[in-house]
Amino acid sequence: MDIRTPNRLPLHRLPVFPVLVAQLGFGLLASVVVWLFFGGVAGYSALLGLMIAWLPNVYFACKAFRFGGAQAAQAIVRSFYAGEAGKLILTAVLFALTFAGVKPLEPLAVFGVFFLTLLVSWFAPLLVKKRISRP
Repeated sequence: MDIRTPNRLPLHRLPVFPVLVAQLGFGLLASVVVWLFFGGVAGYSALLGLMIAWLPNVYFACKAFRFGGAQAAQAIVRSFYAGEAGKLILTAVLFALTFAGVKPLEPLAVFGVFFLTLLVSWFAPLLVKKRISRP
């Protein structure tokens, strides 16, 4: 296989998949809690915050983990940079669309669950028991 040929693994086979599942699970749980305690507007605002954080992370995971192996080191670095740039742009676009197009909106719920979802990705390696084995 050529080093420039992407290693097309399905999303559930990527090494970062347990982290994405943990983010989605905690974000959904937080959205339900916000909905129960603060009402419907805050609940769907929290869900939007989850999607603003989670969808760019899924994009990054698919983009960054396309290549594998030591011979593809340069392609791996390029795909990480491209994935991170796309993630930042996608996050900005989703925030702009949310605040411009969704009325009524509870900004505190959007930002709260957004940051909670990002925090989960920092602590997910401690929460996820599955170890990534090296070949």
